[in-house]
Amino acid sequence: MIRVLVAGLGNMGLSHALAHHHHPEAQIVGLVNRSGEVDHPDLASYPIFTDFETALTETAPDLAVIATYTDTHADYAVAAMEAGAHVFVEKPLAMTVAEARRVTETAARTGRKLVVGYILRHHPSWVRLIEEARGLGGPYVFRLNLNQQSSGAEWAVHKALMETTSPIVDCGVHYVDVMCQITDAAPTRVHGMGLRLSDEIAPDMYNYGQFQVTFADGSVGWYEAGWGPMMSETAFFVKDIISPNGAVSITDGNPGASSDIDGHTKVGGILVHTLEGDRRVEMPDEPGHQALCDAEQAYMLRAIAEDIDLTRHMSDAVSSLAICLAADESIRTGQPISLEET
Repeated sequence: MIRVLVAGLGNMGLSHALAHHHHPEAQIVGLVNRSGEVDHPDLASYPIFTDFETALTETAPDLAVIATYTDTHADYAVAAMEAGAHVFVEKPLAMTVAEARRVTETAARTGRKLVVGYILRHHPSWVRLIEEARGLGGPYVFRLNLNQQSSGAEWAVHKALMETTSPIVDCGVHYVDVMCQITDAAPTRVHGMGLRLSDEIAPDMYNYGQFQVTFADGSVGWYEAGWGPMMSETAFFVKDIISPNGAVSITDGNPGASSDIDGHTKVGGILVHTLEGDRRVEMPDEPGHQALCDAEQAYMLRAIAEDIDLTRHMSDAVSSLAICLAADESIRTGQPISLEET
């Protein structure tokens, strides 16, 4: 039985806690939430803490699940591994590339397993999308975006996230990770641009951004993300991968609202275009958000039990974060950023 401590009970943390609550090989030994409250009846009986360090000391978990705000990820992950716990940490892994490397180096030194919350890696439709794209062969053109028209409580969540993390970094790491899995090539250069479209966010923050990235194999990528009540719901969900031999596209991933969290991972159908003709891959019965979190945590437990080698997983997590942070720097400075020496 794996003893689990869950830190952060927002949208993702709550789903991860429920995944362990229902898993036969996991035992929750504590929950950490700044409010000291648990807003779910299934979790009400577990010990609740308001301080992560105290919870870590008092519960001595085998696994720490970290789903707090980004500025705590690196310190919490390192503290947990130094205390002997394996770690699942939500994306983004850290606030800086140096902090991300500190986390992965700690995992290597301590022999603890480190899994980063790239939920698309556990989605069968996205696994198939990557497989089809790799089958075409590169170099690639990536056209990916996820804009979210948010209002009310959803906009409040986005504004809270933007106190520490831009949409480009928070959302972009998922889709840049997809790029990295397809190309196998190192990123070389990033050029970003963005705009602050609301007076409700900090003067030095932007709620819309886009960037272009080049890879060592000649592949090029575009990613776009925007949050807020002003965002358009036209073409908010674009997922195209193009190669000299054809293209792979998500054709009808999310027919509903851009704020629908389940829709952010849905594929529905994949269109594979080759020089010989088109082929459609149907992806029925896709897992919802909770099922994907269940799959993520099941993989985390398997990585511990089966001693799965996570070297490539950790390397990809650092690379995808480096690209998105470089895009953020480019937006703020107005200059392209070289990644060849980072």
